Amino acid sequence: MKTKHSYSRYSSDAIYLLGKLIRAERKQKKITTIELAERAGIFRSLLQRIEKGDPKCSIGAVFEAATIVGIQLFNEGDNSLHKHIYRVEKQLTLLPQSIRHTKTELIDDF
Repeated sequence: MKTKHSYSRYSSDAIYLLGKLIRAERKQKKITTIELAERAGIFRSLLQRIEKGDPKCSIGAVFEAATIVGIQLFNEGDNSLHKHIYRVEKQLTLLPQSIRHTKTELIDDF
């Protein structure tokens, strides 16, 4: 039996807002759901779920739909985004490859 994943209020609201922004921009630009879905390389039903704020949609599909209608997802332009990616990748090389917690041995000799 699958358990239902519960998202934080902030995440749920952000996903919902992004979906509504995509829908508003699509309509403002007079693009049909079929046209946007084709341009994004996704099914129309997935686009409809994205616009409704379904959190189970793939992030790639959501970002692609947002980009096509002209929603800037980060405050940086293309060039600045690449610089930011480089800085983060450089930072990641200095951090541990993985995080593991060591088990502490429980001594229960009373």
